[in-house]
Amino acid sequence: MAPPSLLCVLYVPTRLVYEGMNLTHEIQNLFPALHIRENQPLSNHTTFKLGGPCPLLIDNPDADQLPKIIRTLAKKGIPFLVIGQGSNLVISDAGLNCVVIRFCTDRPNIKTTENQITVSGDTLLDDLAQFTIEHNHGDLTYCSGIPGTIGGAIAGNAGAFGRQMGDHLISAEILGLDGNIRTSTQENLDFTYRHSALKKTGEIVLSATLQPPAGNKRTMHIERERIITFRKENHPDWRKTPCAGSIFRNIEASSAAQRRQAAGYYLEKIGAKTMHIGGAHIFEKHANMIIGDNTCTAQNVWDLSELLKQTVQKKFNIELIREVQFLKTNPPSPTAETN
Repeated sequence: MAPPSLLCVLYVPTRLVYEGMNLTHEIQNLFPALHIRENQPLSNHTTFKLGGPCPLLIDNPDADQLPKIIRTLAKKGIPFLVIGQGSNLVISDAGLNCVVIRFCTDRPNIKTTENQITVSGDTLLDDLAQFTIEHNHGDLTYCSGIPGTIGGAIAGNAGAFGRQMGDHLISAEILGLDGNIRTSTQENLDFTYRHSALKKTGEIVLSATLQPPAGNKRTMHIERERIITFRKENHPDWRKTPCAGSIFRNIEASSAAQRRQAAGYYLEKIGAKTMHIGGAHIFEKHANMIIGDNTCTAQNVWDLSELLKQTVQKKFNIELIREVQFLKTNPPSPTAETN
């Protein structure tokens, strides 16, 4: 029996391969300084260091350029995928047959008012956490050390230590898949645990206005150092070890438990740390994290995650839900999703 394929989240017609050169020229004329490259390996742009090529990679347009680029693609009917730091993705070894736009910068774009922060969607989450501490502008210390962008963090309602991004959102500038921009409030985005409406629509966060709770600068500095140390001691260093973070979401509270349960608890119980498929292994200090060696493939990671999921289902009758997104080249049903 053949192994299951990687989860599919977008459909792209193969004609895109033949339109790459004209499209490159057109977008380059719009923004001459923009970095646009053809046939780029996506393994260079994810923390798991996996992923075959895409026909066209548009690298780091700013929030003013992105709407025009997406309008151009939408008018031509060319599908695209917007990614951030690639920290929650496992991309097919065959690559993606679509335009990939990397909306991610190491130059934070942050503005403040008396008690609010407006930040661009391509700003790194950890950079925002550090900024708020240095300027004593609200407590986002729980975001310390979490890879990814603000846009991806809001779309996935990222969080840690019992707090999450949706708690602080006042409003967001949302870029639709047609290139049009609208403003959404917290209530419109249907935040739940590790989820928002954006996970379904695939729309992009251009910028967000947040109102984090007040904090003491010295206390926040100490807490940030504690969190960074905790992550170093208990999580793989994604800069050195291929990884996409927690594979599964924690389990929602049940009438019996009355509180959210760690997926890692059940993975420990099934002996997850002894399991591996090909070059995909479980991190020795965290049963809910898959890491890869230099032989690892995206299919290895999917197959290992499927083995974990099925084993927990069989032993505990609990269905684990993946937190990591798996992307395949050409799925059978046309949908789109961003990260």
